[in-house]
Amino acid sequence: MNTVVTSKEEILKTSRELIRQQGWSAVNIRSVAAACGVSVGSIYNYFDSKSELVGAAVESVWYEIFHSTEDRAVFQDTQACIIWMYERMEYGGRQYPGFFTLHSFGFMQEDRSDGKRRMQLAWRHILDMLCSVLKRDAGIRDDAFTEQFTAERFADVLFSLMLSALLRQDYDPTAVLEIIRRTLY
Repeated sequence: MNTVVTSKEEILKTSRELIRQQGWSAVNIRSVAAACGVSVGSIYNYFDSKSELVGAAVESVWYEIFHSTEDRAVFQDTQACIIWMYERMEYGGRQYPGFFTLHSFGFMQEDRSDGKRRMQLAWRHILDMLCSVLKRDAGIRDDAFTEQFTAERFADVLFSLMLSALLRQDYDPTAVLEIIRRTLY
């Protein structure tokens, strides 16, 4: 058995694979060490506890699902961005069945501070990206946003619709695109 893991990313990659194959309950220090072919102590070199390992795995799943695309045009057009996001949500639902519902709302109900914090950071990143796209989209009417109805508030609405779609496992962006068209263009 190896005594040193090549990288933290290898541990997280193995953790994601365990989640895909066996679900969240499969991720613990011993099972990840066994799957990596290393000692338990090697995992502890990177993660102080199971909670820290699971939190990092959660963050890495969110990152994998919503990692930026190579197509920069997606981040210049609100509608293209929404389509891309719903495609990524569908990908996440296929790769990690139950991730969005079991993980997200499990962390919100139980105060697992590190996992909850990491999830909220991922959500903040998505929300900031949505807001940035709204501000960058040259096709949006000049008078679409006001002092009361800001890009930030509309990004909150879009993000809420996205979270609702995640819970329903509804990856069709048609209704959201219609809201965007009627509101902004």
